[in-house]
Amino acid sequence: MSFLDFIQNATSSNSYDMAIDLGTANTLVAITGQGIVINEPSVVAIERSTHRVLAVGHEAKNMINHTPDTFSAEHPLHDGVIADYDVTEAMISAFINKAAPRRYPWQPKPRIVVCIPCGATSVEKRAVFEATIQAGARQAYLIEEPMAAAMGADLPVTEPTGSMVVDIGGGTTEVAVISLGGIVTSSSLRLAGNRLDEAIAMHLRDLLGIKIGERTAEVIKIKIGSILPFEDGRERDMIISGQDVLTEQPKEVTIQSEDVRDALQAPIDEMVVHIKETFKKTNPDLASDIISNGILLTGGGGLLNGLDRYFSQQLEIPVWTSETALTNVVTGCLRVLETPTALKQILSRSK
Repeated sequence: MSFLDFIQNATSSNSYDMAIDLGTANTLVAITGQGIVINEPSVVAIERSTHRVLAVGHEAKNMINHTPDTFSAEHPLHDGVIADYDVTEAMISAFINKAAPRRYPWQPKPRIVVCIPCGATSVEKRAVFEATIQAGARQAYLIEEPMAAAMGADLPVTEPTGSMVVDIGGGTTEVAVISLGGIVTSSSLRLAGNRLDEAIAMHLRDLLGIKIGERTAEVIKIKIGSILPFEDGRERDMIISGQDVLTEQPKEVTIQSEDVRDALQAPIDEMVVHIKETFKKTNPDLASDIISNGILLTGGGGLLNGLDRYFSQQLEIPVWTSETALTNVVTGCLRVLETPTALKQILSRSK
């Protein structure tokens, strides 16, 4: 084999494109022909004095509230958008290299499709685009999260019928009505999974006098959180550890699922108001389609126990939770790359 043949084979065999669901809480990366290869927390551990990145993802999240003063574990995205540009760029670069390391300097860089909140400003969109390019993309394309989620969930997005998506992530709740390959109306509420965790922590502080961290609050939400009584009629409880609010000494208490439900009521009701306001902006024909077809609930926040039933009761419209709620956005981004017509539509809308 000649050197030129070697170069051509190496280039073609290692050519790849990527889809990135750049979330406030978690980042997912998928590669064409392989599917999802990374699903890790959007957390970066940094050395304060040098601003050097020490770890990303799971390793960095395990350092939260466990690092000495010389280190910090940071969330570089807040409410679905970049809060720290340099740290976000470093995180994206680390995930790209972890997903598919470049084995040769002549290996082409990937094209990357990245999701953004539908309420992102032009400045926020530009920050995501630039960070992706600087992190190692040959070309970067942006797609709004609800559209990606709808494509990932196999909704008929290109047909002349209305589909409504409620995507509850870590930082934002995205609501969109989609028809004929585009978003007809949309809105973005900067209240989602992370705010639910905060609500749980604050409620338990006031109710039981215990301080807990964000990881503990998230575990509580997943294990015994619900917005309606459990369908089996049995409530849950859980033993948690934290600090006493007054003495700051270690404290262990048993919490009830009813307590968690009380904590979640206000932020969930705010989501309901937001969805109703978006529905009001929908034209009658598309509204009729949505009433017939129901609303797709997706994203990690959509997995809260009883949330689909609660939304159905409050909205008086069928709501169903996607079986692939955690991966719909990145799957939709990947389908854009694998479907030339879809990528062409994304390009035309971004001009």
